[in-house]
Amino acid sequence: MKVFHTFLLYSSHLIVTLQKNKRKRMKTAFLIGIALCVVVLAGCSGHGRISNGQENSDTTGICVPRYAKGFSVRTTAEGVHLVDVADPQTDEDRMPVSYRFALVPHGCQAQVPEGYTRVEVPIERCIVMTMLQMSNFTALDAHDVISGVTGVKNLFDSDIKGRVKRGDIVKIGMEGNFDTELILAANPEVIFISPFKRGGYDVVKETGITLVPHLGYKELDPLGQAEWVKYVGMFVGKEQEADSLFRGIEARYLALKEKAAGVTERPTVFSGEMHGGNWYAVGGKNYLAQIFRDAGADYVIDDDNTGGVNIDYEQMYATAAEADYWRILNSFEGDFTYDALLSSEPRNALFRAFKERHVIYCNMKQTPYYEISPVKPDAVLADFVAIFHPELMPADYEPTFYHLLK
Repeated sequence: MKVFHTFLLYSSHLIVTLQKNKRKRMKTAFLIGIALCVVVLAGCSGHGRISNGQENSDTTGICVPRYAKGFSVRTTAEGVHLVDVADPQTDEDRMPVSYRFALVPHGCQAQVPEGYTRVEVPIERCIVMTMLQMSNFTALDAHDVISGVTGVKNLFDSDIKGRVKRGDIVKIGMEGNFDTELILAANPEVIFISPFKRGGYDVVKETGITLVPHLGYKELDPLGQAEWVKYVGMFVGKEQEADSLFRGIEARYLALKEKAAGVTERPTVFSGEMHGGNWYAVGGKNYLAQIFRDAGADYVIDDDNTGGVNIDYEQMYATAAEADYWRILNSFEGDFTYDALLSSEPRNALFRAFKERHVIYCNMKQTPYYEISPVKPDAVLADFVAIFHPELMPADYEPTFYHLLK
């Protein structure tokens, strides 16, 4: 408040000076310079005051996550975000991860607490490793910050592909086979990584570039996964945009969830297909299972697995033979049909959902599912609600990702 009062004092003095003596313009200009200096000194603080660096979590509540478990934020009075990142899943078999970053506005000389890696923000160049990470940049209209990607083979986004073609974005190779020279050519300030993926990060670490984990894919709440857009927003200087975007996602999701919560009949649904002799399905604690439940359906697998589970056909059939719906997400070449599903595994015809033509389908070769669905859980939920409970949705509803297979 002292800085603000000082600024008002100088402003008032300037007005008086101008009114009383127009001829003393040099003196007026000098006073203006002093006033501007005062404002610049206040610039390190995002809140109009200079402080001793004491933390104040209430200074920018827009960055604080409400659903995401993988990151937390405290903000100092100087506007420095202290971000802690850890594995949102706590099962013992997973590698513990704990990173701490101090996101310091450019030009701010604030002290960084011990144990925190200093990152000056907004960043201007970075590498992203996954489509989920990229979805955050796309949602925030921040493609200009991306200087490197792993590849564009299955990418839909024409803007990213155009930037790669022009050389504005460098392809650094796939996980486990990164090219150090190309990483350096991208000249990133930070590299967003997924620590539990295939890896190959020893090569990346050798560059000395700051590695920033993005663990949105490990969130078990669909809104928690989407909320990582706030995390990226802090790095690219778009906190307000990220908060506004997420509030819209949250409002739409919760409104649909409330509608579906009132249904009297809940259909059952199962997921996955046979591949290489095993059925790959998502566990009962996976975020997709949560979306099924929020859409007014019951997922047939009720266990504590958070990721994918491999099940043999006999076990899957015993679990899902009488389920009402069957959800499939794949990258089939051409048009996926019931005949194609039968050709891949003749026993598929035994499922009730197959017999009644209740297969819910999304083709990733025709839909940019992983590019945009992480920041559109409300759209995924809407697709499922429209299938499970069509009476709750407009008659002319157009699906974004999933539809009933014809």
